[in-house]
Amino acid sequence: MKLNERISKARKDKGYTQEELADLAQVTVRTIQRVEYGESVPRSYTLKAIAKALDVPYETLTNAGSGVQDTGTPLPAEDITHFLKLVNLSCFSYLVIPWAHFLIPNFLLKKRTNIDGEALTLGRKIVRQQVYWVVILQLLMLLTLAYNLLSVKISGNKHYTIHYLCPFFFMYFLNAGLILYNSMRIQRRT
Repeated sequence: MKLNERISKARKDKGYTQEELADLAQVTVRTIQRVEYGESVPRSYTLKAIAKALDVPYETLTNAGSGVQDTGTPLPAEDITHFLKLVNLSCFSYLVIPWAHFLIPNFLLKKRTNIDGEALTLGRKIVRQQVYWVVILQLLMLLTLAYNLLSVKISGNKHYTIHYLCPFFFMYFLNAGLILYNSMRIQRRT
């Protein structure tokens, strides 16, 4: 039984509504709803407050003290490595969808629930790197525009401008290198 199901069952066994549980645990009703619907995993403080409000041992809710959501049987190491490679290689979607490509690996991470903490952390780091790449690419393009406008205004000569494809391709090759580097790190993880 998953954590959200255990909390919901314990609440219903006590005969509390979500509002009553929220008052007893001193958290918001929305927090209780998110936890019970499985939209988020509660922090340990929230989980302890809910356990205290329900008069249930903390360890009972956390599945013998594991402190994480019960997500079924864990994947073998080679399956986790394969999944992380898939998440990493899905970042190559930046070639087709340059500004929102990080949503694909993020979707893959959210869909898979039975991976361990270390693999999840690595997957999140990969997604975070791709978000940073998008932001840096946009800032670099804006800086190129600003430089070109200033150089033409100051010198009046268009020969000192930077072509927009130079930083664009530089960032694309840099991201390809970053994805390949992450792929090697994932391979070494096994």
